Amino acid sequence: MVVRRRGEKVLPKVCRECHRVVDGESCVICSTSNLSTDWTGYLVVIDPRHSEVAKKINIDLPGRYALKVR
Repeated sequence: MVVRRRGEKVLPKVCRECHRVVDGESCVICSTSNLSTDWTGYLVVIDPRHSEVAKKINIDLPGRYALKVR
């Protein structure tokens, strides 16, 4: 559970390995806890088999992704 103060933004965490936006403390795809809140660009992939963008950045599974992770 994330506790935040009024008006405070909660930054989603992103896996540094696969760039997937995660909800918990580890990535369910990579099984790693190497996460970052320092990322830019947001991509939602619904159908990776028919998405030219997903193919270009090697995404095989639908989901939310960051384009650049630091």
